[in-house]
Amino acid sequence: MAFPIQRLRRLRSSESLRRLVRETQLAPSQFILPLFVVPGQGIRKEILSMPGNAQMSVDNIVRECEECRKLGIGGVILFGIPAHKDETASGAYDPDGITQRAVRAIKKNVPGLLIMTDVCNCEYTSHGHCGWIKEGDVNGQVDNDTTLGWLAKTAVSHVCAGADIVAPSDMMDGRVQAIRQALDAAGHTNTPILSYAAKYASAFYGPFREAAESAPQFGDRRSYQMDPANGREAMREIALDLEEGADMIMVKPAMAYLDIIRQARDRFEVPLGAYQVSGEFSMIMAAANNGWLDLDRTILESLTSIRRAGADFVLTYFAKRATALIS
Repeated sequence: MAFPIQRLRRLRSSESLRRLVRETQLAPSQFILPLFVVPGQGIRKEILSMPGNAQMSVDNIVRECEECRKLGIGGVILFGIPAHKDETASGAYDPDGITQRAVRAIKKNVPGLLIMTDVCNCEYTSHGHCGWIKEGDVNGQVDNDTTLGWLAKTAVSHVCAGADIVAPSDMMDGRVQAIRQALDAAGHTNTPILSYAAKYASAFYGPFREAAESAPQFGDRRSYQMDPANGREAMREIALDLEEGADMIMVKPAMAYLDIIRQARDRFEVPLGAYQVSGEFSMIMAAANNGWLDLDRTILESLTSIRRAGADFVLTYFAKRATALIS
């Protein structure tokens, strides 16, 4: 039966009715807050391209995590920025590296807060690429298989420090299997792997590279991150990572790849995350600061779109503000 018997506006006539029939819900437990940790004490260095975000020393990271726990936010993901970088990313898998120190401090001072760690090398290499570059290769061709060993050592060191989940973001072939085998061999059979399974070579990462001091010094990352034009390939990447032992999968970025999130949700019955990346955050902030968008409404609409597409949880720099809006 059609109009006038069917009047869909009946269910939109009040806020209480809209809440009752709302199909997609947002909750603080679905948000993961990315944090950037640096050596030192008392440091909070604002990231100009990401208003409200900062590089923080471990003591300030702990305070930030205490606030996240009080707000009921689902957890944090740590990105470490070492004092020294080299060609072998040694700071990534140093047992006393900056990420490892941060994890131990959070575990000690903020028990119960879920800690994810980014497992990659770009923040730790002198050239800014995600793995081993053969000497003389100015095109930035990462040696895939050598890099796997670094990633496995990094993941084990993070879990030994207390990380609850490791999240490899490098896009090397076979990295999930290498990490799973290394974790199991070290006795960490119950530690889950959240794979950045479909990570695109996106233009939306610019502000992050300022935040993490990880811009490539030459070439780019298109030889290992995915072509934005490819959707079917993303499904292959996800399937392979699950075969290798991934427990959860992620699509990155989120808003320009909602179709990929939906395809992944329809095909794979595992927890699915999406990363609302730095460029998405900064675009919304810039437009709001210019008076072109209502910031709070845009935050909630953008996060709802990601959840509606099928993501179970969202890595987002808006985690704290969104929590305040929905609480």
